[in-house]
Amino acid sequence: MLNMNRRKLLTGSLAASVGLPALNVPAVQAGEAEADQIFWGSVAAQYDVTREVIQLENGNWGMMSRPVRDAYVAQLDRVNRDTSYYGRRGMGRDMSEVRERLAVALNAPVEEIAFTRNATEALKALIAGYNQLQPGDAILYCDLDYDSMQHAMDGLARRAGAERVRISMPEPATQASLIAAYEEAFARHPRLKLVLLTHLNHRTGLVLPVREIARRAKSRGIDVIVDAAHSWRQIDFDLTDLDCDFVGLNGHKWLAAPLGVGILHIRKPALFKIDRDITGGVEGPEMIGQRLGTGTLNSAAFLAVGAALDFEAGIGLARKTERLRALRDRWVSQVRSLPGVQVLTPEDPALYGAITSFRLTGQTTAAQNDALSRRLLQEHGIFTVSRGLSTGGCVRVTPALFNSMQDMDALATALKTIAA
Repeated sequence: MLNMNRRKLLTGSLAASVGLPALNVPAVQAGEAEADQIFWGSVAAQYDVTREVIQLENGNWGMMSRPVRDAYVAQLDRVNRDTSYYGRRGMGRDMSEVRERLAVALNAPVEEIAFTRNATEALKALIAGYNQLQPGDAILYCDLDYDSMQHAMDGLARRAGAERVRISMPEPATQASLIAAYEEAFARHPRLKLVLLTHLNHRTGLVLPVREIARRAKSRGIDVIVDAAHSWRQIDFDLTDLDCDFVGLNGHKWLAAPLGVGILHIRKPALFKIDRDITGGVEGPEMIGQRLGTGTLNSAAFLAVGAALDFEAGIGLARKTERLRALRDRWVSQVRSLPGVQVLTPEDPALYGAITSFRLTGQTTAAQNDALSRRLLQEHGIFTVSRGLSTGGCVRVTPALFNSMQDMDALATALKTIAA
C-alpha cells in the first residue's frame, strides 16, 4: 500500500473541484444507510449514463465521469489548437508529471513504468520480448486467460521451440485450490521458465492470489508476467502487493480515464529479460520505453489521467472497491441459491471484485448464453454480455459506480422470472 506521503502526492489541485458536492456527507441524523445512499447518489450523478438500458456491461471500458470527460475535452482542444507549438515545448513536461502521478498510484519507481495504448499492447511487449527461453523450455498459462494473451504465449513458444502448457482452473475455486493447481503444474514441468497470471479474470471475475503463486514460481526460477488489465482500480492493490517483475495494466477500464490509456511495468533489475522493440535502437542506456514501439500516442487522453485520479481520490479507492463488491453482492445474494441459476464466481471476497458470471443450469453452449443475454436486454432492458469458458458459455455482469442497488435488484428479479 502507499505510504502517507505518497498518498498525499496522489491528490492534485483538481481534487477539491471534481464536482462531488455530497462526497463528505457524514453518517449522522439521516442514519448510516441513508447517508450512504446519498453519497453514492452524488457519485452516480457525475455520469451521463444512457437511459435506454440498465448498463451492466462495464468491462469493455469504463465510463468517464463528467469532470474527467470535461478535462479530456479541454486537453483535446489544447492539443488540437496548439499542435507542435505545445508538443515540442511544454507537453513533454506535462506528460512526465502524469507519469509521476501514475507511478505514485502504482507505488513504483517512475522509471519502471511506461505509457501504452492498452494492457494488450503492454503485455504483447512483455511476451513477445521475453528472451530467456531455450529450445525444450516450457511456458504456462491457463484456460481463463485473455484470448490474445494465450495466442501471444503460443507464438512465443513456437518461436523459441518451447513447450506450451495450458492448465484449467479448478471449479469451484478456492485460494488453496488455485495455488495448488499452479504448484502441481510447476512440479510436473521442471523446465518451465515463464508463467502468465491474470490477476482478475475478464470471463468470470475470478481473482488469482498472484503474490502467493508468483512466490512459488520464483522459487523455481520461473518468471511471471501479470495481466492486471481488469484488476487495477477495480480492487484495492498496488504493484508492491503483486511483487512481480512484469505487469500490464489498463487506465481506461476501472480508473475510467479516456480510451487509449495503458501502462507497462518492468522492474529495472529484470529489464534485460525483455528485448528492445525493433524501433528502440541498439545503443544508449537501457530504459523501459525502448521495449515499446507505440509511435504517437493520444496525448490528450494521458493528460486527462490526473483528473481521473483526482475524481477517484474524492471517493477513496478502498471505498470504491467496497461499493463495487456491494453492487455485485446485491444481485448474487438473491440468485445464488435459486434453482436453475448457476453462479460461476466464488463467494470468497478475496476472489472477486465487481465482475461475476452465471449461466442457467445445463445451458452451457455459446448460443444459449448469447440468447440469454439478448433476452435480458429485449425483455428486461438489462445489457450484459456473454463470454466463453472451457466449460461452456456464460453471461457476465459488470456493474460500475453509476449503477444503483435498484439496478441490481432489477437483474435479480429478471433472473427469477427467467429461471421460473
